[in-house]
Amino acid sequence: MTTTIKKFQVTFDCAEPERLARFWCEVLGYVVPPPPEGFATWEAHRDALPPEERDTAFACLDPSGVGPRLLFMKVPEGKVVKNRVHLDVRVGTGLVGEERLAALEAECARLEALGAVRGTLLRADGVNESCQNMQDIEGNEFCLD
Repeated sequence: MTTTIKKFQVTFDCAEPERLARFWCEVLGYVVPPPPEGFATWEAHRDALPPEERDTAFACLDPSGVGPRLLFMKVPEGKVVKNRVHLDVRVGTGLVGEERLAALEAECARLEALGAVRGTLLRADGVNESCQNMQDIEGNEFCLD
């Protein structure tokens, strides 16, 4: 029996859904979807909601439709331990050695300007190529590879 490939979304628990979604839009080149029908802006939509339903979730999309939708859901608790799942942002695909390190460094500097935090640089070891550990603006780990 063959299983068909299914679309999926990646959901992040977070403190500030819209802020984190907009950060990841910048990281990945994603876009914020249009506001619901009947609303000119997301702000107008938010203002129409009861206070307890405001700022509880926000999403972003791959404009090409290929990548998964990212959904950010507000939760009351903060991040406590290392992520069990993380995103690898593929900026060095096909590059090796100094060329790969330069690509990782350039992207790392760009993301630090957006509020990301640089972690450990893992250098090529003969099996794996170099990658740069990072944290997003809420402390979620991800890698530049």
